[in-house]
Amino acid sequence: MKAIGFRQSLPITETDSFIEFDTDKPVPSGRQLLVKIAAASVNPVDYKVRRNSAKDQPLPVPKIIGWDAYGTVAAVGDAASLFQPGDAVYYAGDIRKPGSNAEYQLVDERIVGRAPQRLSPAAAAAIPLTALTAWELLFDRMGIGERDKGKTILIIGGAGGVGSIAIQLAKKIAGLHVIATASRPESAEWCRKMGADVVVDHTNLVEAVRAAGFQNVDFIVDLVDLIRYWEPMAELIVPQGRIGSISDPAEGVDIRKLKGKSVSFHWELMFTRASFETPDMQAQHDILTKVAALLDEGTLLPTLTETLQGLNAANFKKAHQQLESGRTIGKIVVQY
Repeated sequence: MKAIGFRQSLPITETDSFIEFDTDKPVPSGRQLLVKIAAASVNPVDYKVRRNSAKDQPLPVPKIIGWDAYGTVAAVGDAASLFQPGDAVYYAGDIRKPGSNAEYQLVDERIVGRAPQRLSPAAAAAIPLTALTAWELLFDRMGIGERDKGKTILIIGGAGGVGSIAIQLAKKIAGLHVIATASRPESAEWCRKMGADVVVDHTNLVEAVRAAGFQNVDFIVDLVDLIRYWEPMAELIVPQGRIGSISDPAEGVDIRKLKGKSVSFHWELMFTRASFETPDMQAQHDILTKVAALLDEGTLLPTLTETLQGLNAANFKKAHQQLESGRTIGKIVVQY
């Protein structure tokens, strides 16, 4: 099969930052599915892994990354029971395993969902990682539920992939009053399209939120930079509020800032369930099933903003360059 990968962690502008190569098509076993991929989206985790996996010396075998895919089940392992060949599926995968930047991929059926029927392959491929991350953060980690309807949530980084889904879930499923951050007119407009009630500039976050009429907020989600926003979050959160984050701080923060208000802090990493094969690993299958239904009925809006045509190194270079700029809105997908 054809695959796109890298042997060295190089700047994306370098010729060999991505290479095209042929490798053996894998064979499924156990609960694995072999999926023929039709489209894959890119996420910040992609370029973080590309930058850091082979900094010291070249890899003996090119590394295939990519953690979002739409495709068709080509074969199933002997213990698989949730899917059969021919099923259209979507998933984010397992960071420990070869990724979706290839013609075929093995993936455990417990983290796979049936694809939305009304979305194009590209639009469906844009959803899994961001939907799983947002859903797990809001509902599994922070425990937002029926009793919280009408409360306020501040989503820092509303126009990105996770933010685009988090706004929708917070507004349409949890019934929260959503404040999202954006610093450009086009990203602010996108946040409103996703359902944000209020959009504020994150440059001076405390001032912006209070100028919008909110002295404090019940929940805060950081999707950008925990260190940069730690002090503003500690000031804006209500006593006994909840803060959640997906960012990767290079250094620690002073968790004691939250003690006086008895504020709880929640990490979310979408790969935890697959990486540790937790007893509730199949929850991701269930979440993707629910999200597909919400997309098909029109409750959730797709977040695709750009589609690149063709499984080749040039397209993944272009996608990574755009992501690394930090100015993308929604999701970029490579359609095979």
